[in-house]
Amino acid sequence: MSAYSAQTRVELTLTARRGESLLLTIGIPVLLLLFFSVVDVLPTGTDDPVDFLAPGILALAVMSTAMVGLGIATGFERQYGVLKRLGSTPLGRPALLAAKTTGVVIVEVVQFALIVVIAVLLGWRSGSGWPVAIVAVVLGTVAFAGIGLALAGTLRGEVNLAAANGLYLVLLLLGGMVIPIDELPTGLQVVARALPSGALSDALHGALTAGASVPARAWIVLVVWAVVAPFVAAVTFRWE
Repeated sequence: MSAYSAQTRVELTLTARRGESLLLTIGIPVLLLLFFSVVDVLPTGTDDPVDFLAPGILALAVMSTAMVGLGIATGFERQYGVLKRLGSTPLGRPALLAAKTTGVVIVEVVQFALIVVIAVLLGWRSGSGWPVAIVAVVLGTVAFAGIGLALAGTLRGEVNLAAANGLYLVLLLLGGMVIPIDELPTGLQVVARALPSGALSDALHGALTAGASVPARAWIVLVVWAVVAPFVAAVTFRWE
């Protein structure tokens, strides 16, 4: 087994052992999908709430894993000196980052499989734009991972934990994942659509809703965040 494969396995094992990580990446998205699909209290503007919620919850899953899960874990590894030691081993920093990236992708695949199955059982019938949705997910993953690593590489572990969770809540509320962006005040709509959460949510709603399309604005915002966030993370990240 190569060092990269071994480290990928370690990343997945550690993720599975962190109860708070599983709650964030699996529990919260699934609970939100189930609750608001059954309890029709949100102004979704659709006949069946799940038709609006499913794409938004998929966007939430990406944010949970790529930004919060990765960012918090990396922040504490950096604080405790784990990253420094691993980076100086034969594994090396490039292989370490590749293993972390692979771990995020595998977790996202599991999330999507679970969420899609539950959504279909709740009555969701997605549109045919899955190839477009996958492109949006890739861009969103890069953007959110960049944000998470930027926080993890500059803040102490405890501060990073608070900042990541606070940002998660803000992006959840403004991201069009459970509350349509059109229902927000006009000023907040402008802010929401400039955020990676709003852009990814718009992209997945456009791709996975029958008869809808992805607005050009969403692609522009996603691409900008997918370039800027990793760049900022690379420039500011401290390994110790």
